[in-house]
Amino acid sequence: MNAASAHADWFARLREGAPRIESERLILRVPELADYPRFAEMFADPATHHIGGPLVRGDAWRRFLQMPGAWFTQGYGMFSVIEKASGLFMGQAGPWFPDGWPDTEVGYAFHADGRGKGYATEACTAAIDWAFETLGWTTVIQSIDAANTESQKVAQRLGARNIGRGSYPPPLDTHHIEIWTQTREEWFARRPR
Repeated sequence: MNAASAHADWFARLREGAPRIESERLILRVPELADYPRFAEMFADPATHHIGGPLVRGDAWRRFLQMPGAWFTQGYGMFSVIEKASGLFMGQAGPWFPDGWPDTEVGYAFHADGRGKGYATEACTAAIDWAFETLGWTTVIQSIDAANTESQKVAQRLGARNIGRGSYPPPLDTHHIEIWTQTREEWFARRPR
């Protein structure tokens, strides 16, 4: 067996037990290498300045590898969000809790093709359900740049409330973020439909 086929075999076994969530218009699944070209496009867009972009292709590659790494080491990470109708990668959404993070987060980022369609709310709803039901989380936050009004609207649609300023661990501690939060009980009492 050559190195390429050994890698493909290992990856196929890894994906066998990986979660896959379907919503009305979307599939949420563990990131795959085929997602990278559209991920790089997504982070090349100046609209990603609230979440650390825009990124040149090499930096996008390193950022892309964070989520498969999180899945491999923590057993969860942001899902790749795939549009059912087209089969295209539209973004990422899901649980995210790196060392030093303010709390357990369900975050997201979307390609320009996936913005303005309600995909963030739809994907985050599925991901929050999964985080509470599968991971047993008791709270979920969205850490949002104070100037990112579009993401604040998504957090409101998800039922989160702004509890004020928060901070990331260094070297990200210079970002001005606000923490939007809700508990498991609050989520299931008023879950978006």
